[in-house]
Amino acid sequence: MNSQNQKNEINRRRFLQNSAKFVAAGMYLGVFGMPELFGNVLTEDKASQGIPDVKLNNGLKMPLLGFGTYGLRGELCQQSVADAIASGYRLIDTAKVYGNEEEVGKAIKQSGIDRKQLFVTSKLWVDDAGYENAKKGFEETLRKLGLEYLDLYLIHRPRGDVKGSWKAMEELYNQGKIKAIGISNFDSAQMADLLSYAKIKPAVNQIETHAYFQQINDYNVLKKHNIQMQAWAPFAEGRNGLFTNEVLTQIAKKYGKTTAQVSLRWHYQRGIVAIPRSSQKGHIIENLDIFDFKLDTADLKAIEKLDLNKTQFPEWS
Repeated sequence: MNSQNQKNEINRRRFLQNSAKFVAAGMYLGVFGMPELFGNVLTEDKASQGIPDVKLNNGLKMPLLGFGTYGLRGELCQQSVADAIASGYRLIDTAKVYGNEEEVGKAIKQSGIDRKQLFVTSKLWVDDAGYENAKKGFEETLRKLGLEYLDLYLIHRPRGDVKGSWKAMEELYNQGKIKAIGISNFDSAQMADLLSYAKIKPAVNQIETHAYFQQINDYNVLKKHNIQMQAWAPFAEGRNGLFTNEVLTQIAKKYGKTTAQVSLRWHYQRGIVAIPRSSQKGHIIENLDIFDFKLDTADLKAIEKLDLNKTQFPEWS
């Protein structure tokens, strides 16, 4: 092991050893520099204590870094979510189609954390599209999670009766059962269609975005409309060798970080909410350690050149 790798390993080990103490003290991590704002107002009252918030277009605060649960099932899901909450995550993302809402709910209950301190997201699947079906689908999600309300509820894909689904979600929002409503996997044209009839503007659009698919057009359109951009698969699930990409590796060595941490820092500095997923406690904790360094202009330009401008998940299109 060369000296640089030794330094990286020592830094990683030291963080893993100390993170539990930071969380217990309510300190988590110090934030080095605020991100370039996406278009919403970043609240600074938590900046010295933990994961910063972004203020959505309806005034609701949402953590800029969360925990994703796609692909996690059963006891592994419950333990992973419990580990994430214990490590300091407060944004937990799930969906009906993931088949793990019950396990996520059990982990939330197991955590002992005040519900008001958590930001829980779920999504309406295609099978539940339409006014009546959407309401039934939402109630099923609440029941499985064991919660009285959701912080954010998204239309998972722009299919079926989107207009009817959105009307139902607007009513649920007005009733206080959802704190914010939004969309997922909507392109600019599909979002424009929704905006033509929506009485309540979406607060969030959760889409695929990472170094290989930077979604510059969607980024600019969402920023213009003051709709928060959120990244699923912020690591592209490691596809196309993202974790060993030479550019990201060199930047990681520069700061004594990992390529995963550089990727998350890149999202953070662009003001994009990211929801990395892991079932390994070490990685769950590692992904929080992105607030004590800052990518410089040269780093950002180098990452910008990695954009292939195409999805890394063609099977999901």
